[in-house]
Amino acid sequence: MSFERVGGEEAWRGRMLAVQVERFRHDDGEEVTREIVYHPGAVAVVAHDGERVYLVAQPREALGEDELLELPAGKPDEEGEPPLETAKRELAEEVGLGARNWEHLTRCYSSPGFTNEAIDVFLATDLYEVDAEPDENERIEIRTVPLAELDGLIRECRDAKSLVGLLWLKSMLD
Repeated sequence: MSFERVGGEEAWRGRMLAVQVERFRHDDGEEVTREIVYHPGAVAVVAHDGERVYLVAQPREALGEDELLELPAGKPDEEGEPPLETAKRELAEEVGLGARNWEHLTRCYSSPGFTNEAIDVFLATDLYEVDAEPDENERIEIRTVPLAELDGLIRECRDAKSLVGLLWLKSMLD
């Protein structure tokens, strides 16, 4: 099963996203049109100190949620910023922590039916405090959850990137 892009045009461009209306021809000859949201990519960080995992609670206006519990996460500040550097910066900005040990766990896709957003998930351990300035428009509360409560945290999680990271953590600890 294969396909090729046969045309398309930009429908909209914002500061972070662009929407393209693209046409593709599949190997059986059928042509389809897809609206695709292009995204610069993101990272999520599973940070734990052996006793607790660090999360952030923040409002998510797009969902109408006053508070959604998530892993520290974010997008590159500039084009070409390596995912690991983005992860280190986001952990510092959102939680005020650095880590001596970093491991890339996986890359997942937030919603591959309409966007190319890829999220690199990292494990951060051997944590230490750092001085960092949070982004000025973020409303974040740092939360910690004991690793002993990881199963319950996974059951309650409604954020896909966080669920992926927490499940990886569970598989590593089991």
